[in-house]
Amino acid sequence: MKKPRILIIYTGGTIGMIEDPRSKALRPFDFSHLMENVPKVKMLDYEIDNIQFAPPLDSSDMQPPHWQHIARSIARNYDAYDGFVVLHGTDTMAYTASALSFMLQNLGKPVIITGSQLPIGEVRTDGEENLITALQIAASRERDGAPTVQEVAILFENYLWRGNRSTKRSADHFNAFKSSNYPYLAKIGLDIRYNRDVLSRGHSGDLRVHTELDTAVMCIDVFPGLTESTLRHQLSTPGIKGIVLRTYGAGNAPTAPWFVEAIRDTCRRGVIVFNITQCLNGGVHSNRYEAGDILAATGVVPGHDITFEAAVTKLMHLFALDLGHDEVARRLVTPLAGEMTVAD
Repeated sequence: MKKPRILIIYTGGTIGMIEDPRSKALRPFDFSHLMENVPKVKMLDYEIDNIQFAPPLDSSDMQPPHWQHIARSIARNYDAYDGFVVLHGTDTMAYTASALSFMLQNLGKPVIITGSQLPIGEVRTDGEENLITALQIAASRERDGAPTVQEVAILFENYLWRGNRSTKRSADHFNAFKSSNYPYLAKIGLDIRYNRDVLSRGHSGDLRVHTELDTAVMCIDVFPGLTESTLRHQLSTPGIKGIVLRTYGAGNAPTAPWFVEAIRDTCRRGVIVFNITQCLNGGVHSNRYEAGDILAATGVVPGHDITFEAAVTKLMHLFALDLGHDEVARRLVTPLAGEMTVAD
């Protein structure tokens, strides 16, 4: 069998950072520094090439144009490589993974996103193991030769998660990511054990890439003490097409007339209000409580168990397709890349 061909896209992040000798703060370094600190990569006997962001980014500076750059890089090199590994900072990793899952439609090869909590040059770094494991997963094949993973996924420490189901849950632990509403795709221990029943399958035809994104999106959190004037000021933000409304529990919000009317007025103006839960587990069930029922009647779109990161990037993706209001609403409640579970 031919050697696996893997393309690494190095965007920056902690995995490639070094300590500034003056400020002692971490700053991004270049790809050659990263690879020099992981000599074990050569033991994999893969053909590995790389693309590097210039300059490498702290992921807090990651923006939609950078997602477009990653997606286009994968599209240009799609036929030449068996898999792709994206090295990325942790802070916005789940946003990038979600955005790529919508931009790379009909994906039939692995796009594994990883990084680290400690720089690659540190004695106790988690970066070395994450990088090597990500490469192994990107190269993994089934008995029939098909890629084991055929989707955008996040690899961190002991788990491989579906990218658009993941959220960063810790700034301190090596297991920094969690998918609360979808099982792990693989568990990493002495070997890599794939959870094949939940891996994405059924792809046919060529990769379709939609890189355009419309950022006319904002988020509003419901909280005790939110006033009518504050809410209406947020809802009237100029140029906004979609709002991710983060509500309590199963999609509940205040039932005060001023709140209900403010949301109803916004929906009537043609702004999409996408209702998601603030909870890490579970999702929106509009008819479970009266408070949720009242909110649903205003015209908000239920987000089911979608993550915040996926909700934001899905709106950006759909608005860029130049669809009508009703079609955007319909597709929001339809899984496009396994990002949500819609109850029967």
